[in-house]
Amino acid sequence: MKINPITRLDYPDPDVIRIGEFYYMVSTTMYFFPGGEILRSRDLVHWEHLSYIYDTLDGTPGQRLEGSQNIYAQGMWAACVRYHQGQFYVCFSANDTGKAYLYTASDPAGPWQRRPIQGFYHDCSLLFDQDGRVYISYGHREIHITELKEDLSGPKPGGLDRVVVSDKDNPRLGYEGSHFYRINGRYYLFLIHSRRDRWRRTEACFMADSLEDEFTGSDVLDDDMGYLDQGVAQGGIVDTPDGRWYAVLFQDRGAVGRIPVLVPMSWKEGVPVFGENGRIPESFPVPEAAPTAPLVASDDFTTAGGPQTHGTFGLKSCWQFNHQPELSLTKLDRELGTWSVTTDKLCADVTQARNTLTQRMLFPRCAAEITVSAESLKEGDVAGLCVLQCCYGLIGITRCEDGYRLTVRTRENDETSQPAQVSPEQEWESIPWESSQVQLRVEADFDQMKDQAVFFYRACGSENWTQLGPVHKLYFKLDHFTGCRFGLFTYATKETGGTATFSDFVYDPQEEE
Repeated sequence: MKINPITRLDYPDPDVIRIGEFYYMVSTTMYFFPGGEILRSRDLVHWEHLSYIYDTLDGTPGQRLEGSQNIYAQGMWAACVRYHQGQFYVCFSANDTGKAYLYTASDPAGPWQRRPIQGFYHDCSLLFDQDGRVYISYGHREIHITELKEDLSGPKPGGLDRVVVSDKDNPRLGYEGSHFYRINGRYYLFLIHSRRDRWRRTEACFMADSLEDEFTGSDVLDDDMGYLDQGVAQGGIVDTPDGRWYAVLFQDRGAVGRIPVLVPMSWKEGVPVFGENGRIPESFPVPEAAPTAPLVASDDFTTAGGPQTHGTFGLKSCWQFNHQPELSLTKLDRELGTWSVTTDKLCADVTQARNTLTQRMLFPRCAAEITVSAESLKEGDVAGLCVLQCCYGLIGITRCEDGYRLTVRTRENDETSQPAQVSPEQEWESIPWESSQVQLRVEADFDQMKDQAVFFYRACGSENWTQLGPVHKLYFKLDHFTGCRFGLFTYATKETGGTATFSDFVYDPQEEE
């Protein structure tokens, strides 16, 4: 059985634990809301949605897409999940607020409660030690271990606080992505960094017999699985009930994002050994597979049955909003099977559109379709289906003075990574459209980093799709720092108050060839 990559979706910086028969994973969700998604599995290969940790964080203007503000490339990063004395803990920091966040729950399905924690801990990892003390490891280039107060509310006065590993002179990526453990009386720090001779992620491990001793170690995995020199690194380790060990790391796969990879582990005289002969095997034994609900799904907006319903403001859990939503501008009508969004601000492009509803895109290729009703749009409004990233592409219907038009618009790559310097939206093709309704489709191909999207349209009831606009090149860039997503959007360019109505979303996973 082909195992990797698992999920085939953008779940970067994974952390994983096992409680009983279940494995739980948390990853980076950045500027998408609700955030802090918890996945559950029985076999480490097939994962399903369980809960979201939070609906909102601080409601800042950037988190809410007020005016031209946003938190692209920021938000919730690299969360840690732990279990201690009947409580689940998730800790992370958000780069836009400069704060650390701590959430606890007695059940990982929620509800999760926010607790105060002082400080900022980049890529943090909690360790509940056997003597009752609590530590947090964190940092970039310099890795710190800091003792926390018993209630985890902040650093313990007079407690341990030291730099244990340093990689300050790495010309690419210094050590970060802490995952901190005590196993069989020994302390382990698993870290990510880059090779110095070229960009390629590698996994390292440093060990010590006590927290006062020197941590020593080196790289434990430098492998790309034959995929375009893209290394596999950063994530948690976990054991099975029968004593086997695995690591859940991630690999860059281009515009689709950073996808989890399962790596078999073993131990040799207390030192972790990743893979076989330094490589990740194509197949290896895993716990017995169990069926799970898909992490992406079609939606007719009529029902929400099953575990997919938990967590997205009444919508299926496969959906997340681009930034914190303004729900007063939305309407879910289950009787009609529609999702409607009303505009309340003017936008220069789709990245500033409020209430854009998104789903992750699937490796190696996928497609999506949506029916859009434009009868309540205002002049200048655009509504439709996009591939959401900085260098986005969209196909939409727009209302003009003389009727409706279909349009393909993109933002092209300008070789920069700073949001303030990105190029303006460009319209590639626009055609008149006689109806207020249209069906739109996007097809994407990420295999071998082909990273391109193609846009199509058809009249409702028609069988044939027609391409509109050129093939659009997609990128993974640091100005958004997430994989591409399908997005249902509407935005106003001339006046606010227009409403777009969506129905019959179809997700086509296009199985691997």
